[in-house]
Amino acid sequence: MLPEMENEPRTARPRVRSGAPVRRGISTARIVTIAFAFCVVLIASLYLFHRLEQFLIRDPRFALAGTDADASAVEISGAAHASRAQIERVFSIDLGRSVYLLPLSDRRDALRSVDWVKDASIARLWPNRVVVRVEERKPVAFVTLGPSRFALIDDDGVILPPAPDRFTLPVLVGVRASDALTERHDRVHRMLRLTRDLGDGARNISEIDVSDRDNLKATVARSGHMVTLLLGDRNFAQRYQNFVNHFGEIKRRLPDAATLDLRLEDRITVVE
Repeated sequence: MLPEMENEPRTARPRVRSGAPVRRGISTARIVTIAFAFCVVLIASLYLFHRLEQFLIRDPRFALAGTDADASAVEISGAAHASRAQIERVFSIDLGRSVYLLPLSDRRDALRSVDWVKDASIARLWPNRVVVRVEERKPVAFVTLGPSRFALIDDDGVILPPAPDRFTLPVLVGVRASDALTERHDRVHRMLRLTRDLGDGARNISEIDVSDRDNLKATVARSGHMVTLLLGDRNFAQRYQNFVNHFGEIKRRLPDAATLDLRLEDRITVVE
């Protein structure tokens, strides 16, 4: 400090206080108020839901078939072969009860057990109807159940009852109704693998024997002559084309040949 400055007054410096700002906490009374309001809203919501549910259950306007008894309570679409009576019977226990109580999953499972029904969807049609949309099974072959008894079978191996439609399908040999479903499914898919491989050539096949897993047999109609072909378990299209290419010569040289072994790629053998 310079001598001439000794008598000048000193200016006090402001003090700076440091530290975290003070937070004001939520009062206990406010917490209690919020909790009480939440409980009131929750209880009111549950009460209103209960009242609404009771209204849907008890009001006769929502009863399946309701007061309009002349109209069908169950509207069905997609059922060309499945029995409509059997489908409606699935919902017989629900008649007179509110559609709100209808257990959709259970009824859907029950519909799958109806002949020809592969799957189904169910929807409530308020106030008192049910809509059922059916996906039917598609037959891929005929199977023999006994002397002069035939049935249809689909790609899942499910045996279907006869239908009035005219199906142009081969007869599948080697599948019995007593076989397990998994076994029937496996044998049907062997047949389908053969027909897919043959393409348009499969239209001439009247019978396919899948009894031997390693040797599928196909009976074909060719120029008015029925011939059984031993095709093995692979290269179906190539072997069948080999037969087609040489059929004229085979018919000329061996007109009575009924069974031909095509499993050797370089020759065709007549089986006695």
